[in-house]
Formats: sequence, C-alpha cells, structure tokens
Amino acid sequence: MAKKSLTAAPRFDQLALTNLSIGDPDALEAHESSSGERFEGVDLSERDLSGISLSETEFVDLEANEVVFRSADFVDTRFEKLNAPIFAAPRTSLRDVSFEGSRLGSAEFYETRWSSVRFSHCRIGYLNLRGAHLEDVLFTDCLIDELDLGAATANRVSFESTQINNLDLTRSTLTNFDLRGVELRQLGGVEHLKGATLNSYQLAELAPLFARKLGIVIDD
Repeated sequence: MAKKSLTAAPRFDQLALTNLSIGDPDALEAHESSSGERFEGVDLSERDLSGISLSETEFVDLEANEVVFRSADFVDTRFEKLNAPIFAAPRTSLRDVSFEGSRLGSAEFYETRWSSVRFSHCRIGYLNLRGAHLEDVLFTDCLIDELDLGAATANRVSFESTQINNLDLTRSTLTNFDLRGVELRQLGGVEHLKGATLNSYQLAELAPLFARKLGIVIDD
C-alpha cells in the first residue's frame, strides 16, 4: 500500500467553458461584466480594464502588455498563450482560472484572492503575490525567476517540475505548501517555512541557511 502523503494536494473543478460565443474585445470595458465569450488573437495592451468581471471566458493568443486589471474578478477563465511583459492585476479575485503556455514579465498580483488557480508551461519573470490569499494553486512545468510571497497566506499550494530562482516567504503563513517539486536557487524568509513540505535532498541543501538563521557554527 502506498504511503499516504501528509500534505494535502490542491483541489480543482473542471473549467466550465462550453458553447462560448466569439467576443468583441472592443466591447470589454472597465467595471463592466462579460460572460460566455472566447477571444482569440486579440491585443488588449495598455487598456484600463479595472474592475471588470469575467466569467466562463477564454483568451487564446492574447497580447496584454501594460493592461490594467486592478480589482477585476475572474471566474471560470482560461488564458492560453498569454504574452504580457507587464501585467497589472493587483487586488483581483481569481476562482477556477487557468494560465497555460504563457509568458509574463512582471506580474503584479499583490493582495489578490486565488481559489483553484493553475499555471502550466509558463515562464514568469517576477510574480508579485505579496499579501495575497491563495488556496488550491498548482504550478506545473513553470520557470519563475522571482516569486514574492511576502505576507501571503497559502493553503494547498503545490509545484511540479518547476524552477524558482528566488523565493521570498518573509512573513508568509503556509499550510500544505508543497515545495517537493521545486528546483530552488535562493530562499528568503527561511524562518517562515513552517507549514511547507520539503524532501530530504532540499532539506540538506537548505541546511546552511537554517544554520545561519539559528546562529549555528558549522566547523568541520
């Protein structure tokens, strides 16, 4: 019998994206609502779509450089091949959202609320999740240069075959935070790892950081 994991995995429902109509990107407006539409090969760069509410929506091959989604609401939304050197979406709410095969340079998601969010085959420069509340989040086959989780709260967050060059956990609160699938280069806020799951190899790699934090002198 396989050993039961002590770390709870993220939980997801299938995205409800059927019978979508072709959407008009020019009809998307700040603080308005859109539902049941598919957008392909569109450019929303430099648009201010603050406060927009999108549900049952699919974006394929989307250019979104310097688009502003501040305080927007995304439900049952899928992004495929999103390209955004600068992506401003602070204080947004994401529920049942998927990002696939996308490239984000600076992604500002601070003070957001994520529930059932998945990233797969994505390249991200700087992912700012400071002060965010995350539940049921999965990163698969992603490369993240810098992931900032300062003061974030995270439960059932997992990484699979993902590289993070710099992870900052300063003042974060973690539960079921599974790092076993991460190739980690640098870690800030090591004292806030409580609630994270590591494998034995990662623990050995991080031992010098733990020693420095605890004031332990290692002298062979």
